[in-house]
Amino acid sequence: MQFISDLLSNRILTAAFFGWLTAQVLKTIIYILVNKEFNPERLLGDGGMPSSHSATVMALVTSTCFYYGPSSFEVAIAGVLALITMHDAMGVRRETGIQAKVINNMMEWLKELNGDINVEEKLKEFVGHTPLQVLFGAILGVIVGLIVCNIF
Repeated sequence: MQFISDLLSNRILTAAFFGWLTAQVLKTIIYILVNKEFNPERLLGDGGMPSSHSATVMALVTSTCFYYGPSSFEVAIAGVLALITMHDAMGVRRETGIQAKVINNMMEWLKELNGDINVEEKLKEFVGHTPLQVLFGAILGVIVGLIVCNIF
């Protein structure tokens, strides 16, 4: 029981969680405003504006810096993790989303061409982020990290 209590009182973990949660809620609101419909997948799904990957890791970096100082090894570890995560969100994951879109379009085209093809499940197209989405996620993460560290 002490482990759970310690985990819940971990301010760095709390900041990272709220960075993710805030980005997911904003992402859902932005999706509703742009598409005029609610998609529950946006609440937990990847991709979109702002990047929850970036918001999570930058809230982690910000809160770690707040508690341990900018020259600590903890900040170095969190910073490297953040760079890798944000680079991956813009690179490999974004390319995967683009490829999924092309494959989904090809499968629809093949289905129209030859009705025998069964397209049961489409590939997820929202998996990566544009550089702008990553930037806004990172800014959001810094803001959330600072708020969490100054409130709790």
